[in-house]
This record gives sequence, C-alpha cells and structure tokens, in this order.
Amino acid sequence: MKWEYRTVVFPASGWLLGGKLDGQAFNDKLNALGEDGWELVSVFDTSMAEGQTRDVIAVLKRQAQ
Repeated sequence: MKWEYRTVVFPASGWLLGGKLDGQAFNDKLNALGEDGWELVSVFDTSMAEGQTRDVIAVLKRQAQ
C-alpha cells in the first residue's frame, strides 16, 4: 500500500504571553481534510521562546490514488 502525506501549518496568534490557536478553524480544516480521505497522523507545535507557541503543525496521510 502506498501513502501520500500532507502537512498543514496553523498559525498561533497572540503576543507576549504566547500563541493561541483558533480551535474552531483548526477543527473545521481537519474535518474538511477528513472528508477528502485524509487521516490525522500527528500534531505538534513549534516554539518561539520560553515555551511560546509559534505554529501548530498537523501531519495527515491517505492512501495514494
């Protein structure tokens, strides 16, 4: 079986106290991708300084077509 992968970057907003993710937009995007056959494999964040989140990155896969 062959797979194709997709990486989606969700920016975190906010200043000084660290980033905040728009949870609704995050869910909406993942649900739309799920409708297209993508399966969530992993989610992780990238940090700026002192543990503040810069981006949240989602890795998805689906069977290659």
